[in-house]
Amino acid sequence: MKEQQQLLGHLEQVEEKAGEILTDRQEIVALDKRRNDDRVGMRALQKAKCDNAWITIGPMLLKMPSKTAEELLVKDQRACDIEVNKLRSDLKIKVNELRDLELNPPVPGLMLTPMSHKEMLAMKQVLGDSS
Repeated sequence: MKEQQQLLGHLEQVEEKAGEILTDRQEIVALDKRRNDDRVGMRALQKAKCDNAWITIGPMLLKMPSKTAEELLVKDQRACDIEVNKLRSDLKIKVNELRDLELNPPVPGLMLTPMSHKEMLAMKQVLGDSS
């Protein structure tokens, strides 16, 4: 009986972690769509070249100066970028946690990060000197 409770508890943990991963992925897709909509809006404002523009903010439709509307879209796009990057880095951790719960090894290369600018310069110096 105790083994069944432990197994059930383990399965609940696995399902909960998998649910978190799916939710994060859906959130990333929604934020990517919002980011794309921001790009479309900025492009339309740049093409129109008018003083005022109508913009939707949630359920409201507002008329404001085009410059202000473009600034709002840029800010929203930055906020989306930050949130997507945060979700993606958290997603890597959650995937590895799920694999641990499933007793699978971590995904190889999942936690790789790009080299910094300083590291790239050092690599160029080393490769340039040895050639």
